[in-house]
Amino acid sequence: MNIHEYQAKEVLKSYGVKIQEGIVADTPEGALEAAKKLNAETGTSWYVLKAQIHAGGRGKGKVKETDSNGVVLAKSLEDVPEKAKNILGGTLVTIQTGPEGKKVNKILVAQDVYYPGNSEPKEYYLSILLDRATGSNVIMASTEGGVDIEHVAETTPEKIIKEWIDPRIGLQGFQARKVAFKLGLEGNAHKEMVKFITALYRAYDATDSSQFEINPVLKTSDDQILAVDAKVNLDDSALYRQKNLADLRDLEEEDPLEVEAGKSGLNYVKLDGNVGCMVNGAGLAMATMDMIKLVGGEPANFLDVGGGANAQTVEAGFRIILQDPNVKAILINVFGGIVRCDRIANGVVEAYKSIGDINVPIIVRLQGTNAEEGAKIIDESGLKVQSAITLKEAAEKVQAVLAQG
Repeated sequence: MNIHEYQAKEVLKSYGVKIQEGIVADTPEGALEAAKKLNAETGTSWYVLKAQIHAGGRGKGKVKETDSNGVVLAKSLEDVPEKAKNILGGTLVTIQTGPEGKKVNKILVAQDVYYPGNSEPKEYYLSILLDRATGSNVIMASTEGGVDIEHVAETTPEKIIKEWIDPRIGLQGFQARKVAFKLGLEGNAHKEMVKFITALYRAYDATDSSQFEINPVLKTSDDQILAVDAKVNLDDSALYRQKNLADLRDLEEEDPLEVEAGKSGLNYVKLDGNVGCMVNGAGLAMATMDMIKLVGGEPANFLDVGGGANAQTVEAGFRIILQDPNVKAILINVFGGIVRCDRIANGVVEAYKSIGDINVPIIVRLQGTNAEEGAKIIDESGLKVQSAITLKEAAEKVQAVLAQG
């Protein structure tokens, strides 16, 4: 589960990670009040306004309606309302949102931390994530902060520092010092970076996160180490024991169909194709999508109804798939192991009758326990549903439907 920057920073701060202070707002007037409060608390006289969406590249992104960047600098209190107005309510398009962009409902009004001092501010990159290949957590760091880490890894891989952490014993002091040393830090900046890394790992571990990405981490002109940005991804499977973090979920940032599917207990991911899929089991779903591509189609979704599928889950799956206007055919591919094929067939018939007026061709491929009985139920239903037993037969019927347009 992704959370917003302002939420991520509050989580980090609660574990002792130093952050760029900020206050969230959802109106231009609220942004001005936030700026005034920030001025009183931190003394800052310049203010960074940041669009809060679940996507990176906000600084380079553009708001469609105003051509404003997603991250802007206001050099006085008077500038804040107008600059906030140019972002709030607009559609921000970044390299990660795609051309459709995302609506900006909130902005973070943050303090300016690039103030003059004894030395030049310096940006670094730091992240913690799970390395599934080694079964360890890994700290990734680089002196090239503030830019896309993928570009750094491709062009100058030697600038990527990696330190693997055994999750059974956690981060050791020498490992944090090693990362700080490899970043070229000395004196108080080195000590502050060690503290920063230690607190960051503690937060990562305690929140059951799958990824922390801080880009940039800033060494200020007086050698403070701050998180200027924060991307936190929480492990969905651990949210049952992170009740306070589960409440941070922003449904407005998620695909409405995926939200609806989640309420019905379905695993659904929307794709860009023309053939809707309803399958029981993730592995079978992947094989089904491969088969659709082989016959010239494109999967419109990933939809796993699970092993305990019934008429209610099948109907919910139908309704979700049919909301996608790109769907030209639906393929239901079920292996009857835990659930019998005749039960699925009855569920399909009941769901079809309940929804009514379905103009999209439906192919139901049943294999396993009571597969023949299931096919008979489909064929004798009198509905515009085609049955299939083998994967080849299902593929041929999908291909024929697509050829008819």
